[in-house]
Amino acid sequence: MNLWHEIPHGYEKDGTINVIIEIPDGSNNKYEIDKKTGLISLDRANYTSAPYPFDYGFVPRTLWEDNDPLDVVVLTTFPLHPGILVKVRPVAVIEMIDDGESDYKIISVPEKDRRWEDTHDIDQINGHKLKEIIHFFETYKHLKSDGERAVVEIKGKKGVKEAHEAIQKSIEIYNEKFNDKDFE
Repeated sequence: MNLWHEIPHGYEKDGTINVIIEIPDGSNNKYEIDKKTGLISLDRANYTSAPYPFDYGFVPRTLWEDNDPLDVVVLTTFPLHPGILVKVRPVAVIEMIDDGESDYKIISVPEKDRRWEDTHDIDQINGHKLKEIIHFFETYKHLKSDGERAVVEIKGKKGVKEAHEAIQKSIEIYNEKFNDKDFE
């Protein structure tokens, strides 16, 4: 099964979406979807000593301007395993430029964890946690293996409205590129 193309994005009227977890909170390995097989594979060990401070994945059947599925940070109480399908509620978006390409990160919370039931927008995310997320993305590529330093620039952080606009745009980009293709 191709996790990118064969799982629905699950975008619902209530604003929830499906996310496939690639990287669990606390991992020093970067896993990502293999675009050919649709499986999750090891991309690399982190360049820096900082582990991922959140669960991380993508929305199936989406595509962003960097030619990857739309990235999603999932704030969880307990780490999730790679390959897990989780229904989340988007609450914010980080607008980034990563090596010259637009690379948005949706911030979300699990729909089925009552500890997050009061988190619906960016101003309801713990302020320190938000700083931690941004700091991670600003520094996670500083020690690239080729000696070069990737340039990551945070352009802004916005709320739930802009997160939904990015999700809708990523579904449109995916449909334009892959509509009517058979992935089985």
